[in-house]
Amino acid sequence: MRGYFIFNICMLLMSPAESCFLSNSIRVSVPQSILPAHFVISKVALHDHHCANFSSSDPAFMLASNGTVVTTTTVPNKEQAFSVWAQDPSGNKCEMVIQLVRVVPRRILKREAFLKRSKRRWGVPPFEIYENGVGPFPKQIDRIGSTAEQNYNVYYTISGPGVTEHPVGLFSVERDTGMLSVHRAVDREEYAMYVFTAHVYDRETHQERDEPLPVTVVVFDKNDNKPTFTGPLQFTVLEQSKAGTQVGTVNATDRDEEKTINVKIRYSILSGRDLFTINPVTGVISTLTNQLDREVQDTHFATVEIKDMNGDPRGLSNTATATITLGDINDNPPTFTKTSYGVNIKENQNPGLILRIPVEDKDLINTPNWNSQFVITKGNENDIFRIERDPETNEGFLYTTKPVDYEQMKNLKLEIMARNEAELKGATASWVSIPVDVSVGDVDEGPQFTAPTVRFTVQENTPNGTLIGTYTALDPETKSSAGIKYYKVTDPASWINVDANSGQLKVANTIDRESHFVQDGVYNITVKAVDSSSKTGTGTVIIQVEDVNDHVPELPTKELSVCEKEGELGSVPVVAEDKDQSPFAGPFSFELAEEHDDKWTVNKLNDTAAILQPSKDLPTGRYTVPLMVKDLQGSGRTQMATVRICQCWKGACLDKERSMSLGVWAVLAMLLALALLLLLCICCASFCVTKPQAKDFEDMGDSGGVLLKSNTEAPGDAVDSKLIVPSVVEGQVKGSLLDVQWVGNKSSSTVGGLSVKDNQNNGPLMTDRGNEVYIQQDMEQFGTGQFGTGQFGTGQFGTGQFGTGQFGTGQFGTGQHWSSQFGNSNGQFGHLFDNSTSHHTWQTNGLFIQQKLAYLGTKEEGRFADDILHSYGFEGVGSAAGSVGCCSDQGNSDDLSFLDTLGPKFKTLAEVCTKK
Repeated sequence: MRGYFIFNICMLLMSPAESCFLSNSIRVSVPQSILPAHFVISKVALHDHHCANFSSSDPAFMLASNGTVVTTTTVPNKEQAFSVWAQDPSGNKCEMVIQLVRVVPRRILKREAFLKRSKRRWGVPPFEIYENGVGPFPKQIDRIGSTAEQNYNVYYTISGPGVTEHPVGLFSVERDTGMLSVHRAVDREEYAMYVFTAHVYDRETHQERDEPLPVTVVVFDKNDNKPTFTGPLQFTVLEQSKAGTQVGTVNATDRDEEKTINVKIRYSILSGRDLFTINPVTGVISTLTNQLDREVQDTHFATVEIKDMNGDPRGLSNTATATITLGDINDNPPTFTKTSYGVNIKENQNPGLILRIPVEDKDLINTPNWNSQFVITKGNENDIFRIERDPETNEGFLYTTKPVDYEQMKNLKLEIMARNEAELKGATASWVSIPVDVSVGDVDEGPQFTAPTVRFTVQENTPNGTLIGTYTALDPETKSSAGIKYYKVTDPASWINVDANSGQLKVANTIDRESHFVQDGVYNITVKAVDSSSKTGTGTVIIQVEDVNDHVPELPTKELSVCEKEGELGSVPVVAEDKDQSPFAGPFSFELAEEHDDKWTVNKLNDTAAILQPSKDLPTGRYTVPLMVKDLQGSGRTQMATVRICQCWKGACLDKERSMSLGVWAVLAMLLALALLLLLCICCASFCVTKPQAKDFEDMGDSGGVLLKSNTEAPGDAVDSKLIVPSVVEGQVKGSLLDVQWVGNKSSSTVGGLSVKDNQNNGPLMTDRGNEVYIQQDMEQFGTGQFGTGQFGTGQFGTGQFGTGQFGTGQFGTGQHWSSQFGNSNGQFGHLFDNSTSHHTWQTNGLFIQQKLAYLGTKEEGRFADDILHSYGFEGVGSAAGSVGCCSDQGNSDDLSFLDTLGPKFKTLAEVCTKK
């Protein structure tokens, strides 16, 4: 059909930056015949392929994203104009006006010479195919032709969606002829249009001979989808609604092409047409009657049909059932099950339920249209009755609110109306009422006080026997007080006496307003009246206790604390209390009593407190300050405030700190003990390396080669100092603990020097030059620490486990470890020592000390054990009780008198290691 119309487009070029279109208007010539749906009008040139949001002013025409303008429905052929719009990437909306012009086709000459077919130019309108096509496939669509065929031997290729992209393999092109084919049926509801690219190449050079051509394949729609309902078909309308009231709207959709006859849906009702109707175009359901009654039938059902093609018999259809629920209105008032009620009560009967009044209501249960409300419209002028609704049964409950006196009213006639929470609507009936007859029965009553409660005002401290008032009762029948006796029922503080015959109330004990029996200045007692028939009546006496100024302001008894402050005087608030009420209480006045010592000043802080402050810098301790505190009436007395001046932490006084530091003498004592221990080790080492011929020692067996047992208290035997002079010349002994090195030579006239260092080359710890011994040591580690008077001084290693125990003569002395571990197998010590007992002891003690030092090196700061003295800051005199730590058994470290009685062992050691 495209061969019968002519495109005649006149374009006005615009700036590309101003519009998505290359022109703002075109004229298109169309044939005089009717334009069918999907007829291609023209292809509009687009400036930017990123333009979007294409639209048309006439829904009969559509602008595709590739610029193709097609009809969406059958259009009469007439000259007309419409606009198309697009939006550029910047958001600007562009407009192009398309004007259709009818042309009369020129008459074609019948001469064959003029029927020459011209080649299709490179630039084709969209190809058209129908969805759900029937095979066989592939099917030819149309040929793609390029003007390059006139000058070159060419071949064609296509690529893009439907070819090389999803859905792959749907279209193909004949390489040599350019014939386009489709290979299977397509679904317009999946893809309404395919746009891919065609290329033309030279067969010999394979060079592209024309610009790539966008090829558009438009899929025509077929009516292959039934309309479907969208949304629930649940509707509600109030009962008794007028005819024509809208019930709800049925919504439906169709997947076929928009704005075509295939999606034009027509609505109809197949059942329920006597009550409801539906608009065939909009799907709005309405009522046909105003007689819908929820109390007769609350739910109705209507079958709705939807059909496309505007209801054409050839159209596709679907049906569903719409549920229409009638909403309730209050068109039924509550009704009583009886026409009247009667009830009997007794006089003086306790308040409570006396009657149940049931009602019925046809409206929707548990709604304002059903919930009842009861009103006593007559007979309750004295508020003796009240009526409530039972939420479970919707009944009315009638109560009495107070006892009824038969002598005053013997019969009460009430009128009770029932209504709903909601107002009546659409009903001719109104609210109804019923009469209720209440009969009161007579009983023999006890005496009644003239008033249930009586109030008297009494000042506190009123003298005993003072009359404060009279409280009497009457017999209800005789209206007389004759024969009635009066007794107290409750009197918590026993302050009041009641005269049994007259009912007079007198003070029995001192009334105190500040007593805990008085609450808010009120004290209550209960009085009982008893008639001759032992019937009783009770009443309450309220005594209002008036205050008098019988208390003075009191200071707190607890100790007050004043914290010492650097460069200023501390202070403390003093708060007074008065049990009286205003005007017998605050504001208070504070001043120092006459007997004060001018060490303190007092200044008022507020109505009940003052600030107490030293007038000068006072030492810490406790002070007693006399203060005169008076109330507003000037009543007061002198009182003593106890104040403590102290050092504080977070506002609280601290106890005297106990000093945990060691005195100077204690440090010196530990240094001395360390020196003695070090001398012991060095002497043992010297003894072990002395030549055998210098002195022979007798092995006592259990001596261990160090100290001999002795029970004498006199000085020990003198030992030649030459025993400690080493006999090894220019040799050295090294271990992990000490480095022993001789200084000098064997030819010197002076005895060679002995230098002792630790394994870190620190020292010398001891130097023996000639016959003099010099001791040097690290005072921090050995002076006051672990080796002074602690573990190695007189503890574990002095006379304990390592002195004569396991390491003295046991496992390490002469046992298995000597011959294997410390014998000739150790090259360092084998050539220096012999197998004497002193030799054993030297190696054993050296091994242990080596292990101990290695342990201390790994523990770092954690090496200080609990049984070692720690140094603390010394801030003054310590506690008289001394230390309570792990080292408390050391005694006073400042006392050096123990040095005078060190015992025979240390004296012998000193004599051995010192040249006389």
